[in-house]
Amino acid sequence: MERNVEPSSVLAESATSGTGAQAVERALQLLSIVGRRAEKGVALGDVVAESGLNKPTARRLLMALMRSRLVEQDEMTRRYYLGGELYVLGMLASRRHGLLEMAGESLKRLSAASGDTSFVSMRRDDYAVCLHREEGTFPVRTHALLAGDQNPLGVGAGSLAMLAVLPDPEVAAIIGRLEGVVAARYPGYSPEIIRQDVVRTREQGYALNPGRVIANSWGIGMAILLPDGRLAGALSIAAIDSRMSEMRQKELMALLRQEVERIQSKLRALFGGEKAAVLTPQLTARARAPERV
Repeated sequence: MERNVEPSSVLAESATSGTGAQAVERALQLLSIVGRRAEKGVALGDVVAESGLNKPTARRLLMALMRSRLVEQDEMTRRYYLGGELYVLGMLASRRHGLLEMAGESLKRLSAASGDTSFVSMRRDDYAVCLHREEGTFPVRTHALLAGDQNPLGVGAGSLAMLAVLPDPEVAAIIGRLEGVVAARYPGYSPEIIRQDVVRTREQGYALNPGRVIANSWGIGMAILLPDGRLAGALSIAAIDSRMSEMRQKELMALLRQEVERIQSKLRALFGGEKAAVLTPQLTARARAPERV
């Protein structure tokens, strides 16, 4: 049985024996091999053949990359894929092909059409991070979310939209891990409320935050999906409660859906024309759970 060694420990051990740089170079070599097969994934045997490493070494380095979320493994096929952390790092480091750039025009259209503030967010571990806030023209504005702010997944409209498209086991695990944070910082929420919100979001096709984070500040959100059905991020709109009637929620949902589809079309083109996923309750059966060793 292999030891559960953290990536830093693997490299630290190598460094003490004078091979730290070599370990990093080998890990990056494996990352490159996995990246070249990003669409279909790569089997361990192919990694070994291409890298020239022996199987135990390749496996150990892949496990280190997986614990860093730079590589992930499909539970059924056991093939390796690029991990979600690479996507996050790319989004944070580059505007050229990032979600922020792709969503820029959509945010402007949303705020222009609604008069309210719109946001694009993405997942980072168990949290949702706001990448950008686009102000609307309505004179009374909500104070929800500034760029760089983060909320636990399930707290807030965009955050809830992202949580709701994840598989049930992952949703349950996230809610469990965040229970203490939510209890300490978000009195309007509880694990049961978040679970109910997830169910409602899947039924309605959009997420609604009825002023639970900031009183009188409501939000509506919708997830953005990668072509293979995995989560990319979310768009959301926030407004004062008087501007979030049931009728207007439907109007805003239509605006969000249109812009989400535009962004997913860009993602589809970027990732080679794969069929884009549609946001439906059934999506949860298609989305990947966190990869395990």
